[in-house]
Amino acid sequence: MKNKTRDNTASLYLRLSRDDNLEGESYSISNQKKLLTKVAKEKGYTNLLIYIDDGISGVTMQRPDYIRMIEDFENNKSSALFVKDLSRIGRNYIEVGKLTEEFLPEHDIRLVAVSDGIDSQEGESEFAPIKNLFNEWYARDISKKRRISNKIKGNSGEPLGLPPYGYVKDPNGKGWIIDDEAARIVRRIFDMTINDYGTEQIAAIFQSEGILTPVNYWLSKGIRKPNRKTNPNPCGWNSSTVYSILNTQEYCGDIINFKTYSKSYKNKKRYANNPENIVIFKDANPAIIDRAVFEKIQSKRGKMRKRKTSTGEKNMFSGLLVCADCGSNMSYHFNQGNHDITYFNCSGYNKGKRKICNSTHYIRTDFLEQVVLGEIKRLTKFAQKYENEFAKHVMGATMKNLEEEISLKEKELSKLQTRDKEIDVLYEKIYEDNALGKINDERFAKLSSKYDEEQKEIGEKIKTLSAEISKKKSKTITSDMFLGAVRKCTRIKKLTPQILNELIEKIEVYQSEKINGKTVQKLKIHYNCIGTMEIPSLKQIPDNNVKIRTRQGVDIEYSA
Repeated sequence: MKNKTRDNTASLYLRLSRDDNLEGESYSISNQKKLLTKVAKEKGYTNLLIYIDDGISGVTMQRPDYIRMIEDFENNKSSALFVKDLSRIGRNYIEVGKLTEEFLPEHDIRLVAVSDGIDSQEGESEFAPIKNLFNEWYARDISKKRRISNKIKGNSGEPLGLPPYGYVKDPNGKGWIIDDEAARIVRRIFDMTINDYGTEQIAAIFQSEGILTPVNYWLSKGIRKPNRKTNPNPCGWNSSTVYSILNTQEYCGDIINFKTYSKSYKNKKRYANNPENIVIFKDANPAIIDRAVFEKIQSKRGKMRKRKTSTGEKNMFSGLLVCADCGSNMSYHFNQGNHDITYFNCSGYNKGKRKICNSTHYIRTDFLEQVVLGEIKRLTKFAQKYENEFAKHVMGATMKNLEEEISLKEKELSKLQTRDKEIDVLYEKIYEDNALGKINDERFAKLSSKYDEEQKEIGEKIKTLSAEISKKKSKTITSDMFLGAVRKCTRIKKLTPQILNELIEKIEVYQSEKINGKTVQKLKIHYNCIGTMEIPSLKQIPDNNVKIRTRQGVDIEYSA
């Protein structure tokens, strides 16, 4: 149903991508917005809806804001469409033709393509179909030229793809240089993998520490990467991201071109190339990871992700156990005489000249499973029977301070966002005053420059504050996730890798010792978010009495 609001509302559609090969400032998103805002207001539209698809090809019509705009047209939210020219709508002759010749007239929507001199209110344009055809030919021609250009660049050693996480483009050359902040995380991933941490465990640790994912790290630096999905949790690492980093050969300093290809300029899907078509230039960039380390990890991951028991089950404790005395990771082993017996011992023990630990810290897997299962049962019983005390312990007094910090930063962010909107209004006002002759061009230039600088500064502050708020909120989210994970384990009967990854950061294993004639072994469990936790001796919380007899006939008991 038409209404007065719809009649006064115009949709401004802005698009720019490298497919257009247009580097003129007039095609920038900001200048498209200024131009269309001016023209729309001159034509009497007081309410403007802005739709922006930046970095998306005009060949495809599957663009987020374009789709949103079409839905808004169908819901009678706007009565006009303003674009700089028809190529902004798209470079697909058939689809753009359907929009301009069928959809818009059918929904009684005015079309204004400023640079093409098209205004459907002034009559049908006979040149619009020809313009659309040329726009598609242009996309095809640009695609052909780019393929030739990429072939020349790729075979000469110039990287064709964007630098992976850990690198940035060299401003003084064609290659990449190391981004120290991100490279530290990359090196840590490789170091943890060498020390038997799994991809899921690494992801869980990074999430608990509030480390930004690659995509959100780029966004915090003002870098937009095409076709990269964002996670609502900016620190929401997953195993596939870690796995991808571990398989990126470019960290050895190599440039690898033609890994993928597209079948046509209309099909933007990338397909894996045949090995014989891939070109590799070794040691072209500074290396983040030593090649020997990279190859060792590929060999290790190629043989088996984690060592398995004779039943084929993956061992879920690999990467979680550390020596309580020297801090080394515990290594997983089979008993040579009986593969049903599996155990861990300190990797720092018995290393010849590099020996860094004086004891094996031997612990059997079946004993470990019983102890950890018992401790998790005690933890969940505490959470179930004494929920308030448990939540208070998890959240801690620091969470209150954290919430206060978040509140202050959100207020500051709100003020900046309000001022940013005010500047938009002020800019429109001085633009109109200049057009009406109320202020001269020199005065307009000074004021617009002043507002541009202030808005740029505000934009940087908004990005910084948003990143800080997200990082602080991630700590709250992680604590909430831990509480939720504990509640899910209320009726736990068997340990799983998922339960361990969600609840436990690491387990310190002590050397067994004789106490009062008994052989006991102490374990210290560090839970995600909260660290170690001494569960109180309360009536409804059972003790964790675990005892096993080894093949030598020795009884080993657990000591918390």
